[in-house]
Amino acid sequence: MSKHEDIIKHILSLEVGAKISVRSIANDLGVSDGTAYRAIKDCDTMGIVTTIPRVGTVRVEKVEKKSIEALTYGEVVNIVDGTLVGGRDGVHKSLNKFIIGAMTLDMIPKYLSPNCLLIAGNREEVHRLALMNDCAVLITGGFGTSEEIKKLANEKGLPIISTTYDTFTTATMINKAMSENLIKKDIILVEDIMITEPVYLSDSDRIAHWKGLVAETKHERYPVVDKEMRVVGIITLKDMPINDIDDDDFISSYMTKNIITVTPKTTAAYTAHIMGWEGIELCPVVDGRKLIGVVSRHDVIKALQYISRQPQVGETIEDLLLKNFEFDERGEGMHFSGKIIPEMLDPIGTASWSALNMLLSTMGIMTLRQRNNINITVDSISTYFMRPVQVDSHIEIITEVIDMGRNFCKIEVSMTDNKGELIAKALMSAKVMKK
Repeated sequence: MSKHEDIIKHILSLEVGAKISVRSIANDLGVSDGTAYRAIKDCDTMGIVTTIPRVGTVRVEKVEKKSIEALTYGEVVNIVDGTLVGGRDGVHKSLNKFIIGAMTLDMIPKYLSPNCLLIAGNREEVHRLALMNDCAVLITGGFGTSEEIKKLANEKGLPIISTTYDTFTTATMINKAMSENLIKKDIILVEDIMITEPVYLSDSDRIAHWKGLVAETKHERYPVVDKEMRVVGIITLKDMPINDIDDDDFISSYMTKNIITVTPKTTAAYTAHIMGWEGIELCPVVDGRKLIGVVSRHDVIKALQYISRQPQVGETIEDLLLKNFEFDERGEGMHFSGKIIPEMLDPIGTASWSALNMLLSTMGIMTLRQRNNINITVDSISTYFMRPVQVDSHIEIITEVIDMGRNFCKIEVSMTDNKGELIAKALMSAKVMKK
């Protein structure tokens, strides 16, 4: 096991809430500061440590993807640019909801529940009441609190955070962070769909072993690794010559060495794109270069189909632009109608080039999917005409499929104003993803 892996294993063994520093790790494990720093950064990427201003780096419980809508108090400190004034042992805990303490003191207990965050100003009686009901406190306006309240927070392990922002701004910032996390929740990553115990071959294996594996598993593709489990190639049936193949030959003589790999954090959508573009059926999943799983084209397409069936829980930029458009089918294409909204404007007050391009490409993709319910990845898009258009202008977009093959399709997209004058025109080509 390398020094880098030793450090990560050591950090995983620490208690949640333990403070970590480059110097302490270097001294405890006898490694250089640079090695300790790189390992801590990797742990941050893995989600097992986090850095909090004026506190430092601490060990945290990794938040599972399905619970990503929950924020930790440490994340709240970062979101509101706050200062932790008490209860720092509880920064790793998650909050279920937040409450604005704008009501009278006798009404507050009705709204309090464990693991929630109470947002209030300089009202110490409210701070005390929240802590006694197992709630953390966020003090707005840059105010502090008494030593008595800080001591109570330390005893209960519940953070007290102070921020210079006002209550409305603070609540808006936290709500936005939760909304963004809800959108991220529906992004499927390779780690959600990959096979974690793949069948693989070693570069020192012989053809006879490969034949036995094919007969046993019925698979056509296998990643090839070296003695340290690093991916060095991939072997498929089409790599094997029909004649002149000896059972004592090494796998390494026939494998494809120029391979494409993905990581667990690669999105399913990007993986679908590269698999479709390169025409590959199986992609090794690596951590560094070490094999940790495989993902097939079938797995990726099932994931994309799952995404398309899920209700949207957060509003993306694309949702914001499309929610005021109506559409209907028209011959070989579709007809969309809507208006230019303020969110689409550029600094000079006309619809931005990027927003109009997003509309053109999105309408084209929707047409292809509506037509055959197929999974596609955009290959290229050429916008060869576009002119300025004002806010609140009513626009119509007409799409027409001009070529539909087995693997590729082309579609023309035209945008006009309410007088029928052309605003923009684009030609898009896409690749059809097949199982």
